[in-house]
Amino acid sequence: MTNVAATLLAGVVFGLALAAPPGPMNAIIAEESVVHGWLSGFKAGLGAMTADALFFVLAALGVVAFVEEFPTLRAAMVGVGGVLMLYFAYGAAQDVRSSFRPADAVGDADAVGASDGGADRIAGTGFTKAFVLALTNPYQILFWLTIGVGLLDPGTLDVLAETPYVGARLTGLLVVETGSPALVVGFFGGILVWVTGFPAALVGAERRVNSLAPVVAGVSALVLAGFGALFLSQSVGAFFG
Repeated sequence: MTNVAATLLAGVVFGLALAAPPGPMNAIIAEESVVHGWLSGFKAGLGAMTADALFFVLAALGVVAFVEEFPTLRAAMVGVGGVLMLYFAYGAAQDVRSSFRPADAVGDADAVGASDGGADRIAGTGFTKAFVLALTNPYQILFWLTIGVGLLDPGTLDVLAETPYVGARLTGLLVVETGSPALVVGFFGGILVWVTGFPAALVGAERRVNSLAPVVAGVSALVLAGFGALFLSQSVGAFFG
């Protein structure tokens, strides 16, 4: 039981370590949270998490590895992801202006449009945006082609070494055995903790700082535009390089 609990906790840490660093998914979650409220940010996080769950199933079935055998298909997916990120970056830029709200409206965006069902429409948009974007995100595809596909295979995993940006500095701090369902459950549990807490923290901060919404929307637009341009250049390079 102790080993199962330790593996479960390691999975939670692993999920948090992968979900927390800045990137296109968190840019979508952040924008949805401060502009439309916690529910929309949470649903955006669920969209990204649902894509991860789908990738996990496809990886277990060997379908994800199939993509790696066709570089042209992968390059096309990266290109589509780049175009989507630029499109969503434009939407985030538009939200910079619309997110300037009266002080008493800050943090109450979940109630906007309640009379005509607008809140449900807005919240659903976050899920769709994140889900579609995650399906073409080369970082997530690469993860499931490499690390993710081995979560259920017996072996070892250096959990913190896979943390984006700072993994090299954390090598060897948390090494766990793979092949346990508890690791997978903990992994998705860690992601769920992040997609619940991150939007809540942003909405809570916005209630105290009225100018936070346009700032977050602007930063989200820049992040999405940067990743979009990067992915498009990678796609073009794969086709014509």
